[in-house]
Amino acid sequence: MISDKIPAAPGFGLSLKGRALRCLAQREHSRTELERKLAAHAESPEQLAQVLDDLQAKDFISEARVVESVINRRAARFGAARIRHELQGKGLAAEAVAEAVSSLKASEVERAREVWRRKFGEPAADAAARGKQMRFLAARGFGAEAIRRVVSQAEDD
Repeated sequence: MISDKIPAAPGFGLSLKGRALRCLAQREHSRTELERKLAAHAESPEQLAQVLDDLQAKDFISEARVVESVINRRAARFGAARIRHELQGKGLAAEAVAEAVSSLKASEVERAREVWRRKFGEPAADAAARGKQMRFLAARGFGAEAIRRVVSQAEDD
C-alpha cells in the first residue's frame, strides 16, 4: 500500500536558530539580511531578535566579516559604487560602508584597468567603441575619473 504521507520539504522542522546557522554556513550574512530571511519562520519578532542577539553574542554574525567577504568576492570585478550599493543593501552601518569604499578608491584605476583588459584588451577603434567600453566600466560601478583614465591610457599605448 502506498503511503498517503507527503515527504517533508528540505529544512522542515528546523528551529529558527538552525535556519540561521544554515544561512551562515553558506556565506556571511548581516543581521538585517538574516532578519529578512527568517522573519517568515519566526513565531514572534521577539523570538527572532533573541536568536539573532544570541548569534551575535557568540560572534556568528559579524559586520566586519560581511564587509570583508563582499570586498574579497567583488573587488576584482566591480567598482566602488557597485560594491557600496551591495553593502548598503545588506543593511550595514553607514560608517562601515564608507570605510570600505574609501579603501577601494585607492585601487579603483588599477582594478578598472584589469577589468577593461580582460573584456576588451585593445584600444577602441572609434568613438562608438570607446563609448561602449566606457558604458561597460560604468555599469560595473567604476567612477568617471577611473574610466576616463583607463580608456584614454589604452588609446595612448
